[in-house]
Amino acid sequence: MALKQYLAQKLEQRLSPQQIQLMKLLQVPTMELDQRIKQEIEENPALEEGADELDEDYNHEEDYDDDYDDEPEFDISEYIDEEGSDYKTKANNNSKDDEERVVPLSGEQSFQEKLIEQLHLLYLSDTQFMIAEVIIGNLDESGYLKRDIEALVDDLAFSQNIIVQESEVEEILAVIQELDPAGVGARDLQECLLLQINRKQDGDITKFTAKVILEKYFEEFTKKHYERIASKLEIEDEDLKDAIDEILRLNPKPGGSMRETSKTHHQIIPDFMITEFEGHLELVLNGRNAPELKVSRTYEQMLRTYAEGAKTSRADKDALIFVKQKLDSAKWFIDAIKQRQNTLLMTMDAIMHYQKEYFLSGDETRLRPMILKDIAEIVGLDISTVSRVANSKYVQTGYGIFSLKYFFSESLSTDSGEEVSTREVKKILSEAIEAEEKRKPLTDEKLMDLLQQKGYNIARRTVAKYREQLNIPVARLRKEL
Repeated sequence: MALKQYLAQKLEQRLSPQQIQLMKLLQVPTMELDQRIKQEIEENPALEEGADELDEDYNHEEDYDDDYDDEPEFDISEYIDEEGSDYKTKANNNSKDDEERVVPLSGEQSFQEKLIEQLHLLYLSDTQFMIAEVIIGNLDESGYLKRDIEALVDDLAFSQNIIVQESEVEEILAVIQELDPAGVGARDLQECLLLQINRKQDGDITKFTAKVILEKYFEEFTKKHYERIASKLEIEDEDLKDAIDEILRLNPKPGGSMRETSKTHHQIIPDFMITEFEGHLELVLNGRNAPELKVSRTYEQMLRTYAEGAKTSRADKDALIFVKQKLDSAKWFIDAIKQRQNTLLMTMDAIMHYQKEYFLSGDETRLRPMILKDIAEIVGLDISTVSRVANSKYVQTGYGIFSLKYFFSESLSTDSGEEVSTREVKKILSEAIEAEEKRKPLTDEKLMDLLQQKGYNIARRTVAKYREQLNIPVARLRKEL
């Protein structure tokens, strides 16, 4: 088939580099914004911190562009690398919903490194040490060994050229299980708890009973069939309760406990602050979200200087283009920061007035059902823009610091036809479960009846869904002696 040329018209909508930059700045929280501004100042010398002393904005396009409309394109490769210094050449034109993720670097010792450190205190041969390293390397973040011994034998043979028997690997695994924290190297939850309870055996009858329960009646224990356990062990409920309490004090994730001790705690800096005074709400944007930035007057003067000699000097022409790009980049960035401030304030103001009853009372049941579309219609922005504003942003109120996403929830109809927030229903649900009799916890069906008596038209499967979202187990697993 012969190739043909033809003309076609089509309508496309593409984001400009400035729009892409604004979208990315919108979803940046306060802490990251500080770093983003510092990075921009380092990359662009035409951008400076501080208030602008002059009110007049530079307008180099009107002053200088007309003189060079007929000039040929300049080669500025000597001044700007392939990545470029202006936003047009370094804009990332991926999907606007794509997020840039950076892998964090950890300066702390890992869980595996701390275990290997303990190995150096043991008398192990070179082969045994290598086997131990392979086992430790296969432990998951909770400290469990999820791989079969047979698979570890194959790994040692193919990757380390070490031929060993399964019994030898099991011997080294037993050594690792003696390391701290107790329970590490277990292959399942039962073995993990047994490793810990065995270290606590000191002749105490309660700890011995707990060990017997874990060894012989673990399935009944996980399903909370306490009557069956008490009957088989022929013990009183009080003795059984003491043994169960002893088991509950054990750590089901020993590896996680070691990770928690070295975990870096991140400080939350709220992006907004809402205060209440005599029934009126006042919204304030965190000062870090409104930095004082200005265009360098030195670079503006350089622009004028190079423009005067650009008609005769090729070097001045190239320098003029370079300086203009830096000034444009600085101005675009300042405009994007200002637009970010306005968008944040406008969106948060709409949320504050929409949820006014909650911000005045702090009562979670006063939260109105609210979705992104509701706020987008009020402020006249796209839903994706509102979503970016709500992403990773926090507001400080008189009742604590909350994520903006906390205030968004779906609606549920009552018997009277009133629309209420699902968060209100979840609050009532959690309060009912907290107040229940632990010996006879409320089933999902009874919780449904309780909510329907309060006027909430809700099905049992919806109760189960809300209960799971609240991370509350089923009634049988909430049972206590």
